[in-house]
Amino acid sequence: MSVIQTILQAAASQAYGAARAIGNRCTAALAALTLLLAIPVGAASEPLRLVALGDSLTQGYGLPSDDGFVPQLQGWLQGQGLDVEVINAGVSGDTTAGGLSRMDWTLAEPVDAMLVILGGNDLLRGINPEASRENLDGILSRLGREGIPAMLAGLPAPGNYGPEFQRAFDRMYIDLAGIHDVRLYPDFMQPLSDKAEAGQSFSDLMQDDHIHPNADGVALIVEGIGPEVQAFLEQVLEERA
Repeated sequence: MSVIQTILQAAASQAYGAARAIGNRCTAALAALTLLLAIPVGAASEPLRLVALGDSLTQGYGLPSDDGFVPQLQGWLQGQGLDVEVINAGVSGDTTAGGLSRMDWTLAEPVDAMLVILGGNDLLRGINPEASRENLDGILSRLGREGIPAMLAGLPAPGNYGPEFQRAFDRMYIDLAGIHDVRLYPDFMQPLSDKAEAGQSFSDLMQDDHIHPNADGVALIVEGIGPEVQAFLEQVLEERA
């Protein structure tokens, strides 16, 4: 069973989609406030500001503040010598529609680059891939108009909703990355997916809900996506020089 199939199965048993949808507006408002409070005022030499726009996988659901994806990614990138601040714009339970709806908040302050990690909750809820595609297209189009470099991280769809859904969902990320000329990391959960494909257990890398990775799982995810984000940011810096 793949990582995404395992997550879908766990989500179905917990009525995850409906439960997480409640309170999203309040959580989104808190995320916007977090963005505003994270802005340094009058800094002499400000680091590159990378905003991670996503859902609970980005937000760090169920983890201590230092163990979530954003702080672990920031630590990894800084360990490679990059002067970067990664801003957490993850909202637990958010869909691509939610991400699009809060772009004004997310861009309220200067943003140097954005990592878009959305689509997981669309997948969990079986939302029509055409709707998800339109929302992601709206996000990337907005970033293009604002001149903000973007990187897109996807999630592969399992066959639970049928082959047509699977093809459309998977193609969505590839097509949009090409249309908007942005870097694509096809599977945000790639290191865990690799374990599943090799027939290895990854349960020790997941929280008790079997939906969200634990701190060790996040660390493995960061090791996978980190080099791609590093290359993306180095390109951003090179183009700005």
